[in-house]
Amino acid sequence: MGKLIKIFDTTLRDGEQSPGCSMNLHEKVQMAKQLESLKVDVIEAGFAIASPGDFASVKEIAKNIRHCSVASLARTLPKDITCAWEAIQYASHPRIHTFIATSDIHMRHKLKLKPEEVVESAVSAVKLAKQYCSDIEFSAEDATRSNPAFLYKIIKAVIDVGATVINIPDTVGYSTPDEIYHLIRGISENVPNIHKAEISVHCHNDLGMAVANSLAAVKGGATQIECTINGIGERAGNAALEEIVMGIHTRKDIYSLDCNIETKQILRTSKLLSTITGIQVQPNKAIVGANAFAHESGIHQHGVMEERSTYEIMSPESIGLSQNKMVLGKHSGRHAFHEKLKMLGFEVSKEELDKAFLQFKELADKKKEVDNRDIEAIMTKDFVEAKKIYTLKNFVINSGNMMTATATVKLSHHGKESEKVATGDGPVDAAFRAIEKIIGRKIILQDYSLHAVTEGKDAQGEAIVKIRGDHRIYTGRGLSTDVIEASIHGYIDALNKMLDDSEI
Repeated sequence: MGKLIKIFDTTLRDGEQSPGCSMNLHEKVQMAKQLESLKVDVIEAGFAIASPGDFASVKEIAKNIRHCSVASLARTLPKDITCAWEAIQYASHPRIHTFIATSDIHMRHKLKLKPEEVVESAVSAVKLAKQYCSDIEFSAEDATRSNPAFLYKIIKAVIDVGATVINIPDTVGYSTPDEIYHLIRGISENVPNIHKAEISVHCHNDLGMAVANSLAAVKGGATQIECTINGIGERAGNAALEEIVMGIHTRKDIYSLDCNIETKQILRTSKLLSTITGIQVQPNKAIVGANAFAHESGIHQHGVMEERSTYEIMSPESIGLSQNKMVLGKHSGRHAFHEKLKMLGFEVSKEELDKAFLQFKELADKKKEVDNRDIEAIMTKDFVEAKKIYTLKNFVINSGNMMTATATVKLSHHGKESEKVATGDGPVDAAFRAIEKIIGRKIILQDYSLHAVTEGKDAQGEAIVKIRGDHRIYTGRGLSTDVIEASIHGYIDALNKMLDDSEI
């Protein structure tokens, strides 16, 4: 076993800040539970003081997670530190993560503080945080563009008052592997008390080098990497957890590193995040892309059939991509379905099994064969489905290339049914307009996309619908072999999330 590297996941904080990736409380808790199954060391649950919603989600995650550290971000302000503690105090392993910028450009133009004032603010924040819990992380924002001598000074000062983790962020994705390696080496060699704290790195991907920079930093002496699932995050995103972990796992000969991640949970974690945010990874994305283990070239196919290692440097099974081809159909029984769920890694209660089996049977009546992707789509849909404020009872569509599309939609709202008719530019637009009439308000459609879950003309269609509320974008997901029905379900799911949010 090589040196153990801790994985700090910030999908729920930095990742959620990327446009279109906002999540509601239920979705964040479900994502946090999956990150716990993935066995990350630290979950950064959010920025508690940012909003009442952020505070509530950090608090709820802290209450639900038992085997990972749970962190909340906080500026070096007393109100931020106190708020962070109030949210994470319920965690089994709480961490306060406080930060302040240390580069000349940030201190001068953003903070409008002198360097000595920045040190004073950082020291005061760590002192206060230390009164609440023992695990304190300090981040020097824009560290890779900071004066190294000043960086050494502030790091020593915060360790002196109790910081246990020192994070070196490449905030604007400006660094290179050689540069960040030498920066971490410099900190290790020039901060006299650095042995009392762990060194962490947090790399952004603006120049496409976040993963390379993170691994270079580890070679320089860092022992924690901050990253996100699918590399989501502000601007070009963060270092991708799956790429870092599989880089460590596959190239032990180069890095001689290890981590606690359960790699067979990687693919499911990636898919859950895509389901929640509605943002699919590109097909050629390393590790989790649809084509990551696909071989079309005849030469490649022949080589893989003869010996997988000719063109595969890791196995699909190592990330949780099952190669089991047992296909279920309408004659498959409950036991076979339950075994398939277990094989796919889903642990369900009797009630959850009953619900999922019913949905499987309904799908099997429409499709000749139900494969793993269909079942995964059903299960992940249940994980993130919104509170059912409105439910679809039925719909009728009249459409053609020589007529105006007309939709009749009936919804149920707290047991009361309402039906409206509307026309539109196509069947989906008409259905959405009918729903607007039922709820009595105009909805701003931000984005709409549709794709097939599997191949074939009987494939399930997955509709991703994004609508804009007063303060955020809400993502809904619909699933059906009828693409119009999938679209309507996706629209209602997004609408229910928006209405549920307004009731909090």
